[in-house]
Amino acid sequence: MSQLMNALDDFGLAVVDGLRQSPKTIAARFFYDQRGSELFEEITRLPEYYPTRTETALLRAHADDIARLTGQGGAVVEFGSGSSAKTPILLRAIRPTAYLPIDISADFLDLSAEALAAAHPDIEVFPIAGDFTDPIRLPDDVDGPFVGFFPGSTIGNFAPQAAVDLLRSFRATLGSGATLVIGIDTRKNPRLLEAAYDDAAGVTAAFNRNLLHRMNRELDGSIDVDAFEHRVAWHDGLGRIEMHLEAREDTEFRVAGQRFAMRKGETIHTENSYKYTPEETRLLARASGWEPLAMWTDADAMFSLHVWHAVAAHKEP
Repeated sequence: MSQLMNALDDFGLAVVDGLRQSPKTIAARFFYDQRGSELFEEITRLPEYYPTRTETALLRAHADDIARLTGQGGAVVEFGSGSSAKTPILLRAIRPTAYLPIDISADFLDLSAEALAAAHPDIEVFPIAGDFTDPIRLPDDVDGPFVGFFPGSTIGNFAPQAAVDLLRSFRATLGSGATLVIGIDTRKNPRLLEAAYDDAAGVTAAFNRNLLHRMNRELDGSIDVDAFEHRVAWHDGLGRIEMHLEAREDTEFRVAGQRFAMRKGETIHTENSYKYTPEETRLLARASGWEPLAMWTDADAMFSLHVWHAVAAHKEP
């Protein structure tokens, strides 16, 4: 058993450990292999999925305001860059000398970084393949000050304490004098939230089930993907949407040389997406070493965009 575990990569270890738990769970960051990243880009264009178009509109409307708060020049560091579709709006406003996209999907990262470099030949692009949940050493030859960019409400995938830890990690990566431009989804009518995560075209369902396909592809799995369906639920007390993969029937399968069984109705918990009130957002910032400078929302308060400044680290006497 220990030899098998030593041979597994981060994905394999997380899957085996998650499937042994009760209830079963796998972290949302593992959605984003090449196919998962492509499916997520489809999700962002769906009519039900309001975050992307709303955040993009906020970036366009407040680009000059953001530039005044962050300053121009320096370098932009994007955490979880994906296709970097919103990034050009920020780059045109800030006019940095360098852009450093960080993403766990190396292939997808390289493609989007190449496209952005071609469109902005005056900006040096330094793609970094890695897990941004831990502090990352930025290239020594890139000068700050650094502007962190964390769009898309990805912060909502982390439980509140984990979100604080992540934002502290960003603070450590970016250093003193940094600013952070971050998108955060708001609490709203649960029907709107459930529709955004369970679209009529079934793209989000395919995105969720792709995690099972990835287990089969990369971990020699034998999962019958058709035996699982996409489930979404809003939990008002926790302030979050949950995504699950629910077994339609009793099923057994093999993953990474291990055998697992699930009963009908049992689920694999694959994602949380926390939604925040303005007061909760301010608490989140200050608890993690950031001071809120500005917040903007659309007319219907569907989404919020923020600029925070890194608070100087306090030294013990």
